[in-house]
Parts: sequence; structure tokens; C-alpha cells
Amino acid sequence: MNAKDVIKKSLKTTGDMLTMFVADLSDEDLIVRPAPAANHIAWQLGHLIACEAMMGGVIPGATYPELPAHLKSQMDGKSSKAPPPGGYLKKTEYVDWFNQVRGATIANVDRLSDADLDKATPADYATWAPTVGDLLVLTANHTLMHAGQFSVVRRALNKPVLF
Repeated sequence: MNAKDVIKKSLKTTGDMLTMFVADLSDEDLIVRPAPAANHIAWQLGHLIACEAMMGGVIPGATYPELPAHLKSQMDGKSSKAPPPGGYLKKTEYVDWFNQVRGATIANVDRLSDADLDKATPADYATWAPTVGDLLVLTANHTLMHAGQFSVVRRALNKPVLF
């Protein structure tokens, strides 16, 4: 197994975990806040989708599907306090967009060389992901971090414990 295989496996498994965590949730469940100031799952899904597509712009030669404006608007923490223009999507739409973007990331990784993984990221990324390889690992970890937050909502909704 090489570095690209490990990165692709991490992206695949964290993506699968995310879809497992939302599989039995309703559209209404996605907008439950586990605490008054906490982000609900709908915002977090939009955030993950938008961030991954945006961070993918750093990957040499990467291509991503064009996101609708309301998903792009869910990238920063300020947007978590109000619904995006046009409202929140249905769960199936979030999952579909997530899978499209994650599929694009995995396909983009497949086209990279080992030297591409070592390329420096732009200065505004360098403190938390100095190389393209670091950024891709961070992308998988970002998904896992938010999926962990979904567990709190699942507990509040009396859903089965998955892990």
C-alpha cells in the first residue's frame, strides 16, 4: 500500500462513516441542535461539502462539481447561525452532494504523483496543512471530527449507538 492508497482509504472510510451516522435520521433530525449554540447536522454537512470542494482547489489538476450557492454559503462559522439562502436541503440531497464531492476528491487523489503530495499548499493553509498530502489527510479527519459531533445529536434523539 502506498501513500495515495492510504489517503483514499481514509477518505472512503470516513465518508462511509458519515453516511452511516445520518442513515436513520429524518430531514427534521438534521436541524436539531444538541445545545443552543451548537451547529446542527444540516449545517455541518453543508460545511463539509463546501470546505472539501474549496480545499480541493489546492490539489494540482483537481476538478469538482459546481456547488449550488446555498452550499457554498455554509463554509464558515458565521453561516451556522442562520439558514442558507433557499433553506436547508433534504438529507438525501446532502448525502448525494457529499458523495459527489468525496468521489471527486478520491478520483483527484488517484491522478496525483508522490511528488504532488509533497507540494506546498498556499500560505493561508500552511499552518494546518503544509503539503497537499497533509491537506488530504486533514480532509478525511475533518469528516471524522464532524461525524463525532453527529453522535451527540443521535444520543439526544435516542438513536442507536453506532460505536
